[in-house]
Amino acid sequence: MTDTVFIKNYIEPPFDTSEILRYMGCKEADPEVLKLVEGCINEVRSSLTYRVCYRQFTITEKDGSLDLAFVVSQSEGLRRNLGGCKSLILFAATIGLEIDRLIAKYGRLSPSKALCFQAIGAERIESLCKSFNDDMKETLAKSGFGTRPRFSPGYGDFPLEVQKDVFRVLNPAKNIGLSLNDSLLMTPSKSVTAIIGISEGSQSCIANERCDKCDKTDCTFRRL
Repeated sequence: MTDTVFIKNYIEPPFDTSEILRYMGCKEADPEVLKLVEGCINEVRSSLTYRVCYRQFTITEKDGSLDLAFVVSQSEGLRRNLGGCKSLILFAATIGLEIDRLIAKYGRLSPSKALCFQAIGAERIESLCKSFNDDMKETLAKSGFGTRPRFSPGYGDFPLEVQKDVFRVLNPAKNIGLSLNDSLLMTPSKSVTAIIGISEGSQSCIANERCDKCDKTDCTFRRL
């Protein structure tokens, strides 16, 4: 375990229009919708930032619970995810406030644009998390380690209240401009905090990109 919080700034990941359309609930790429998406991307892209802060922690068993060094967890879902792991990466990621401002603005002026910006925000934060995950996977593979799928507070039986511990040890308000309110909501809203398990052996878990391995069966964006 290290007390150092590392900070990474990423260049813009490529936009995935098919994912944006999926988040919008569009089954077909209608020309007018594609034009809307293109216009919204052009409006927001120069204002987006791609920032991550993270720390590494050890994992130990403690009275039937998982001691993650920053919190003790009784989550069975997290236990399955981290099975065999001796350490983890805890990270926070955000794409900045501008997209929140645009969502609020067009919520009053153009619901279709507001929906589009919501979808772009979802695709952008997922793309940032993927960039970070790929980065960690490549770095750890050089030392003979692999990574597990990310697991966030509020997912399954891993309580959202863990966010308080995450923010305590990462201090993302200072490091990447990400804050947490009393209702455990993050600002900017298009942000993620999560755990990535570090496993022995460079082969990552096959569940990294597979919805059929995910416990959240009622997810609106589940891939079948």
